[in-house]
Amino acid sequence: MFNIIEKFLSIDGEGPTAGELATFIRFQGCNLRCSWCDTTYSFEKEGIKEVLSAKEIYKYIKKNNAINVTLTGGEPLIQEGIDELLGLLDKDENLKVHIETNGSVDIEPFKKKYKNIVYILDYKLPSSKMTNKMNKNNLKIVENKDVYKFVLGNMEDLKVAYGIIKEYDLDKRCLVYFSPVFGEVKLEDVIEFMKEKNLNRVRFQIQLHKIVWNKDTRGV
Repeated sequence: MFNIIEKFLSIDGEGPTAGELATFIRFQGCNLRCSWCDTTYSFEKEGIKEVLSAKEIYKYIKKNNAINVTLTGGEPLIQEGIDELLGLLDKDENLKVHIETNGSVDIEPFKKKYKNIVYILDYKLPSSKMTNKMNKNNLKIVENKDVYKFVLGNMEDLKVAYGIIKEYDLDKRCLVYFSPVFGEVKLEDVIEFMKEKNLNRVRFQIQLHKIVWNKDTRGV
């Protein structure tokens, strides 16, 4: 059984399916405490809205008739019994399943078992205060359908992200996104940096859901 903070149908606010309809499943519990986290309400059990089985989650996803599915949190990959749910979703060729994972969990065992799932990984930069928790193996095994997202809390983060991208040739091996913390970084400065460094394969993104709705609105 899974502790669910919220589940809803909306548009995907970021990533490769930004702007498309998606079903979101937000799990309770995270093993990190990033300084700029915008979903701290998913940390504690007090925020649990319902407890669902893998089959109940799958049934809800299918009822929404949305092709895209985003498992988020919290941290989905630390959920007890997550393999049962991933097995159901991976077998359904009518779904495009994305797992938003914080970069601390080794995704290799999951990639070996589930071939149709896309991993959207964070690499936590210095402003998050969680850089030392990152699993470096993930940087080596991502594929072209996977995503690495660098959340930028300041311009120093941007420089570190650039170093990681170049060290691991990330922009040649997977999709790479720069995602500024809402209201903390001048967006034009990020774009100027991309121009200066000739980052043709890196994508700049802002979170659409924080523009459409109030930035603190949940379940959208």
